[in-house]
Amino acid sequence: MKITIREIATFAMLGALMFVSKFVMEIIPNVHLLGTFIVAFTLTYRAKALLPISAYLFVNGLWEGFSPFSWLPEVYIWPVLWGATMLLPKKIPEKIKPFVYMTVSALHGLLFGVLYAPAYLAFSGMEPHTVLLWIASGFPYDCIHAVGNFVLGILILPIVNLLQKLSKVTRKA
Repeated sequence: MKITIREIATFAMLGALMFVSKFVMEIIPNVHLLGTFIVAFTLTYRAKALLPISAYLFVNGLWEGFSPFSWLPEVYIWPVLWGATMLLPKKIPEKIKPFVYMTVSALHGLLFGVLYAPAYLAFSGMEPHTVLLWIASGFPYDCIHAVGNFVLGILILPIVNLLQKLSKVTRKA
């Protein structure tokens, strides 16, 4: 995978944008643009989308600490959304594209607690049945997460279109 200096700068800015958007939206619990950005970046940059995701993870680790309870799960949770997006067919009918992308992002939000559970089980000292109760007690928040991801997912295709236009402009420059 060849990467240009322009792409390095772009991906660093996109990672910073992810971090700032999360920070700004923390006033609304479990609602953020991270899923929207990850799906949009993956649709635009494919495998290279892991670079802004990694930049976000690094900056978030610097800010919040590299904790096995909060940061470590994100290291594998966000790439799951990237992978799910990569597996989507490239030729989706235009009329259903927004719904498909919004749904993938929403499902990731709904499964967030389940995806988080392995790290929690490994580092909390809880028994597996207690972690299952922990997942169940967090399910209402995962539902909020899913609804937020679905609603904000309406921005995915406009972001993709903007990134594609910007890429064309910078290639000409």
